[in-house]
Amino acid sequence: MLTRDRILNLLAQREAALFLVLVVAGTVMSLVSPVFLSTANIEAILIALSMEATIAVGMALLLISGGLDLSVGSTLAFAGVVTGLTLNAGAPAPLAMAVGLGAALGVGLVNGLLVARLKINPFITTLGMAMALRGLLLVLARGRAVLNLSSAFTVIGQGRMFGVQYPIYIMLALVFVGELLVRNSRFFRQSYYVGGNERAARLSGINVGLVKIFNYCLVALLAGVAGLMITARFGSASVTIGSGVELRVITAVIIGGASLNGGEGTVFGAFLGALFMGVLANSLNLLGVDVYWQNLVTGAILILAVVVDVLNEQRKSREAQRA
Repeated sequence: MLTRDRILNLLAQREAALFLVLVVAGTVMSLVSPVFLSTANIEAILIALSMEATIAVGMALLLISGGLDLSVGSTLAFAGVVTGLTLNAGAPAPLAMAVGLGAALGVGLVNGLLVARLKINPFITTLGMAMALRGLLLVLARGRAVLNLSSAFTVIGQGRMFGVQYPIYIMLALVFVGELLVRNSRFFRQSYYVGGNERAARLSGINVGLVKIFNYCLVALLAGVAGLMITARFGSASVTIGSGVELRVITAVIIGGASLNGGEGTVFGAFLGALFMGVLANSLNLLGVDVYWQNLVTGAILILAVVVDVLNEQRKSREAQRA
């Protein structure tokens, strides 16, 4: 019989456990619904996943360093609207996208400076930023969607290569590069030291402020990339899009092995967590579960993931005391 500590040890191997869960879920769903493994449905899962998995790359690094960003959903919408308005003002697509990404990067820089330099709580900082951005969006777009975007821009969300839509390639490339950098880059690995013990990291010579600011800029920039992809995919920029994205992304990253206390997690784990959330949502849709119940399930999974995280931290604390 498995003891509590053994169960927690198994749960700690989050990436392997998630992969196993996805295989089992895919097998069960293929038996329940023959549509599940169809090419069209798999592409639908990956397209829906592309936005959240892209942001999860940056959110994973941010949580590893002990940070948190609740403004990524608003940043996503902000980048899309700014890009749409710039396009409609007559700017070429590359310039409009650069302006949109620059706006998103500016949001991350402000968040990073407030947290790293002024020592304001990340929760308060990014929550306030999310509310401010939503208000700014209503002012900029006057509460309306930005329509009639040029085909030179929308191709990045609607175009295909070898039959697969571009956002899927963008997502996979970002996950691959992000995982490679987090595992092998000295600068990126500093986030683990900052999240694990900020005081010790500072004493060892790590520029803690720079690491934090960089991570907030990165997650905001990736939120901007996601905003451009979804704006191009729909062919319009909405002021309301992205609501609730931040909670789904944080849930996915925690499920993938990151800790709210910092110092743990991987980009690949965050991707698997996002994939798990995407497969779950798709399965509930195929089973005809009401959308309100889907929100309840998502909330319950977030609470469960946090509980597992807390129990895992308690287990590690006990093991450290025994040593």
